[in-house]
Amino acid sequence: MKTRPDHLPPALARPLQRLKTPLQIQAFITAMPPNFEPDGDTVLSVQRALTENRCHCIEGAMIAAYALWLNGEPPLLMDMQSHNDSDHVVALFKRQGCWGAISKSNHVWLRYRDPVYKNLRELAMSYFHEYGDGVRRTLRTYSRPYDLRRLQAAQWITNPDQCWDVALAIDGSRHYQLLTPAQARALSTRDAFEVKAHELCEFTPPRRKNSRSKA
Repeated sequence: MKTRPDHLPPALARPLQRLKTPLQIQAFITAMPPNFEPDGDTVLSVQRALTENRCHCIEGAMIAAYALWLNGEPPLLMDMQSHNDSDHVVALFKRQGCWGAISKSNHVWLRYRDPVYKNLRELAMSYFHEYGDGVRRTLRTYSRPYDLRRLQAAQWITNPDQCWDVALAIDGSRHYQLLTPAQARALSTRDAFEVKAHELCEFTPPRRKNSRSKA
């Protein structure tokens, strides 16, 4: 197994090779226009997302994980699942024994997390309060780290088609509950000001049905 990948064409790899820190990777992911999936749900590979210059959360997480791998770090993803809402996927990294996350989202609340979390439950809970749909707080589970080196490059880096098998592999990995059933029943709802703040987006989304993930 190679220590560092070399799967992408040089023109696509060079911009990622210049990203030496998680913050630089986050800035690169944030600057990419969101993939609003105008033709239906997608899971674009790293190469295709870079070529089309668009990504939503799992696509951005795979790009970030690949950039971390270029720096000699493992390409790890964490999936967060919800109750009757969209999943969210982030790329994981560690500094001084603590976890941080790189995240693509059109909403500021679900983006980068500094590496200050002692474990993945702490990291996932940092998304809990702002994770929701309308007035509901919907986040329920988080996954163990999924190492993308378990997959072939053709499945997630260079795939010219859709990477649904990658999404299914991450979705099917072991997940851990964040709440007990009693805690879930007793959750507060978001007030009108919180709902209004949640509607703030960096890029104006087109009107369409709910997509698979939090863009």
